[in-house]
Amino acid sequence: MPDRELHCDTCEGVQPFEAPPCVDGHDADCPELICTRCGSAVLVATFTFRAARLTDRRRPVQRRAA
Repeated sequence: MPDRELHCDTCEGVQPFEAPPCVDGHDADCPELICTRCGSAVLVATFTFRAARLTDRRRPVQRRAA
């Protein structure tokens, strides 16, 4: 993964981040990034969600005056 510029909370500014040597086998796609200035670690995670199922919505029954 090439270097990225992200906001570092410790440095309080935009800094270059790089991926450390990954022991989990992610190689270049490692989700961990380290600030090259202070060494703070950031975990970049992607989430996938299933599409919500729409329930069978029926029109409410309208009442009529007697």
